[in-house]
Amino acid sequence: MPDGWQPIVPFEECFDAQYGLDVLGHDVEGDGVVRARVVVGEALHNHLGHVHGGVYAAAAEALASRGTALVVMPDGYVASGMSNDTSVLADVSAGVLSFEARLVARDDGAWLWTVDARDDDDRPCAHSRVTVAVRRLG
Repeated sequence: MPDGWQPIVPFEECFDAQYGLDVLGHDVEGDGVVRARVVVGEALHNHLGHVHGGVYAAAAEALASRGTALVVMPDGYVASGMSNDTSVLADVSAGVLSFEARLVARDDGAWLWTVDARDDDDRPCAHSRVTVAVRRLG
């Protein structure tokens, strides 16, 4: 995040920390990508013993919002999730999920991202389309 910016809720206490989102890196200005991972444990399971679809949606929202915020915040704007369409493609019960958010388009009012989640075998597990609103701070 931009120098000097302090979140209201520290990252280690926020929702993303609760499900274990580990942001690995980003190159938003270059290739328009943000990468992360989540270690799967029973706390992330639904009633059938698979990763809850909300985990995929939450990670997609977090990565798209973060990627947008990294660029717009230094200019006095905020990024806020506007829509999230997540499809779960495969059941996962263990291992590590890898996420890659890729910037598709951007304009003054919104940025569009796709986010793909893959399992340890590089199998597609979920696909998301996330729109992030860009608004003037204050």
